[in-house]
Amino acid sequence: MPESIIHIDAETLQSFMRDVFLGLGVPMEDATIIAEVLITSDLRGIDSHGIQRCKMYYDRIKAGIYEVETKVDIIKEGPTTALLDGNCGMGHVIAYKAMKIAIKKAKKYGLGAVAVRNSTHFGIAGYYSLMAIKEGMIGLAVTNARPSIPPTFGVEPMLGTNPLTIGAPTDEDFPFLIDAATSIIQRGKVELYERINKPLPQNTVIDETGSFITDAGVILDKMLERKAALLPLGGKGEATAGYKGYGYATVVELLSSALQNGIFLRDTLGIEENGQKRLKVGHFFLAINVESFSGLDLFKKTAGSIMRDLRNSPKEPEETQIYTAGEKEYYAEQERLKIGIPLNESLQKDIKVMQKDLELNQYKFPF
Repeated sequence: MPESIIHIDAETLQSFMRDVFLGLGVPMEDATIIAEVLITSDLRGIDSHGIQRCKMYYDRIKAGIYEVETKVDIIKEGPTTALLDGNCGMGHVIAYKAMKIAIKKAKKYGLGAVAVRNSTHFGIAGYYSLMAIKEGMIGLAVTNARPSIPPTFGVEPMLGTNPLTIGAPTDEDFPFLIDAATSIIQRGKVELYERINKPLPQNTVIDETGSFITDAGVILDKMLERKAALLPLGGKGEATAGYKGYGYATVVELLSSALQNGIFLRDTLGIEENGQKRLKVGHFFLAINVESFSGLDLFKKTAGSIMRDLRNSPKEPEETQIYTAGEKEYYAEQERLKIGIPLNESLQKDIKVMQKDLELNQYKFPF
């Protein structure tokens, strides 16, 4: 029997998520930022990091893992750089403020780089690159995460899925934006497969013996025991260049921890502070003002030409279209603004739990 999928319009879902965070004690300005980041993920078709993540944040706030009052301290600052401490507040808010600082510096000096320590999960990294793009800049955003990826020839998850996200403006209706983990598949996608009861593709996850596993539920259980690892881009071993994904994941780890004197590798699993478990991560943001180089109009024209040349290049006989990074997400957003955000039965149950607990009775969902 097929699963019941309900579509909810983006405005209603965004409002609901904002009210969830308000109900948990998050200030209005911060709750608005968080909901904006989450609905951007859903609109762009990145179902693993939108409403699906809302219950995770809800649970962590309830457990005291995250601070609802986000206090961001500037530890060190120069003309083009800054080091921030997020004090275990809401990662979306911390990251938003960090990229704002990077953009402000780039407007004045051409470049802005901001490192962050003691932050938390911040949603899709692409949101923060988009912030820079909207200001006519190239934007880079990276973060480390709980260990999921093994080093090449290893089986223990040591590195996070560590997204390496870069975006740039073009003269088209959509920018170039690559927002991807340095693993073949990320934990959120495993959770999504588990929700829809579907096996993962082969050659994406290994167990403690180095054998491939595909059952999403088993993988999630084994990940809790550190007996399953998500393979890096390139896959297992060196035959298909898995060392490349491993290497890029390590670059992200360095940018997210060494510059900040922040935590890394196994410590991202959680540390105890004054009797309270904390799930800390670090971030790094870079804004490059295109006007400081060739100029924005010329850059956008050249960038657009590159995208068009790529899409117009010869295709495989059975394929009808070549895409550039960010294009499919643009089309997904246009479609979902019309039909709404799809919610599977598992997500519907999560929403009802949060709605009942926080008495958000003003929402009349059709489930």
